[in-house]
Amino acid sequence: MRYKGYTARVEYDLEDGVFAGRVENIRDVVTFEATDVESLEREFRTSVDEYIAFCEEGGAEPEKPFSGRVLVRMPPALHKAAADAARAEGTSLNAWINAAVSGALGVRQSPATGPVVPRRPRAGRRSS
Repeated sequence: MRYKGYTARVEYDLEDGVFAGRVENIRDVVTFEATDVESLEREFRTSVDEYIAFCEEGGAEPEKPFSGRVLVRMPPALHKAAADAARAEGTSLNAWINAAVSGALGVRQSPATGPVVPRRPRAGRRSS
């Protein structure tokens, strides 16, 4: 779910019979819940709007999620070597750096969305 640049992760709680969501990629805790999808989307938007209003009322800047843009500083020789390697592979420097970072993190690349970080099992639960 996305709204105003914020993304939420939602899980279904079988015990309580509700969808529970949390805004991702910010340090502040913004949560919401509902019993059906339509209400869930409304509650997500309401929670984001209330979070932004709360921050503004307190004179604080609402935290923004990751934009996906990173300025990387590197020595000129490394910059040239990376550009040469990207050119040799027939790709852009940006795509080459994304692949290098993904490889270093051990994540797979999705052509549409970029790196996909594998989920780790929660403590106390086994994955099959």
